[in-house]
Amino acid sequence: MSEDVTPDPYADPLRFGQRVQILRERRGMTQAQLADLVGISPHTLRKIENGQQKAPGLDMVMRMAEALRVRDLAELTGRPDAHVDLFIGPGHPRLAAVKAAIDSFPLTGSVEPPPVAHLEARLHAAWRERHASKNHREAIGKLLPDLIRDAQALVRHADTAVDRRKAQALLAECYSLSQFFIAYQPDSSLLWRVAERGMIVAQESEDPHTIGVASWLLAQAHRDTGPRHFEAADAVNREAVAYLKPLLPDAGENVLAIAGALEFELGYTAARRRQTGTAWRHWDQANDMAKRLPANYYHPVTSFSRAVMGAHAVTVAVELHQGGESVRQAARADQNVIKSRPRRARHRIEEARGYQLDNQLDTAVASLEKAFEAAPETIRYNGYARAILLEEVESTQAARRRRAADLASRIGILAA
Repeated sequence: MSEDVTPDPYADPLRFGQRVQILRERRGMTQAQLADLVGISPHTLRKIENGQQKAPGLDMVMRMAEALRVRDLAELTGRPDAHVDLFIGPGHPRLAAVKAAIDSFPLTGSVEPPPVAHLEARLHAAWRERHASKNHREAIGKLLPDLIRDAQALVRHADTAVDRRKAQALLAECYSLSQFFIAYQPDSSLLWRVAERGMIVAQESEDPHTIGVASWLLAQAHRDTGPRHFEAADAVNREAVAYLKPLLPDAGENVLAIAGALEFELGYTAARRRQTGTAWRHWDQANDMAKRLPANYYHPVTSFSRAVMGAHAVTVAVELHQGGESVRQAARADQNVIKSRPRRARHRIEEARGYQLDNQLDTAVASLEKAFEAAPETIRYNGYARAILLEEVESTQAARRRRAADLASRIGILAA
């Protein structure tokens, strides 16, 4: 093997520090960046990587796993008994059927396209079901294969340019719904196919709202791939914001909302970089746009609304590792009701991260219990929730350990 090829962590029984260095370099991170993310000095990290300091305790291992976006804890520890997927949940039983529908490109099929109004109504119902259901992946997973098939047929059989653009917008919406189903499941290539196809058909639709949603999802796909892709995420975001900006003075609620959601995403990525001022500036701009929306408005895809801005503030504070601020923002956010079950569960997980940063560990576990109550499938597939629970099942506090173990068992991450 060439000397300049990065070794595979599984190839040799490497030290913990060597594994950290390999995974850090694969993420394109410097020692200073990783040290800042996990709350130690670059000097300490250097000693860990060089083997001059023994492997840290579980708390620091979990922080490193989070910062390095390690999918499998065994990849970091080198221990087969630590074979735990952190940031990818289990494959959903309906994943294979959804994948087959996405990968299918029938050219001579006899599928009769449905009326446009019929497909629109089914998509509307699917989004409503996603937000209302505790097990939202199951709810939309059973609908997606037929929705994708019918939307593809509608595009193939479009008679006019206007009809084709409308059909492309509906197909893009199917891909958007698919991305919510596929996210954090063990098929990253499928996620990328959906994100990119969604962006292509959205542009062909020439519909501003559809293009905004596809951009929002594509930017998230880039950012969740890791720090080396933050610039790509920002590039997609900025392009979409610039495209929508001239339309905003006369925009309807959905276009205004997706523009606000994109603005917040710029702040989210800035927070992941620890750019405090930039992150809060984008949050402020997104909040100003949310205030232009009716009090009870809720964007059907992104959940952007006045109510969700409090949850977004918690996320910014957590990503900036501002424990006290995240707890304060969580208290403010609880004054608003988030209608969407999966979005409400996601907020509770972000709360838990904030309480963990503030060393309020019992409250962190309680927040995860609330997340489970809101939407079990959200917490089951969320790497941050899984990491917190795996840490707390090792707690020296018996009551907290029992609560964490019980919830971890219900989620399924302690199964043999």
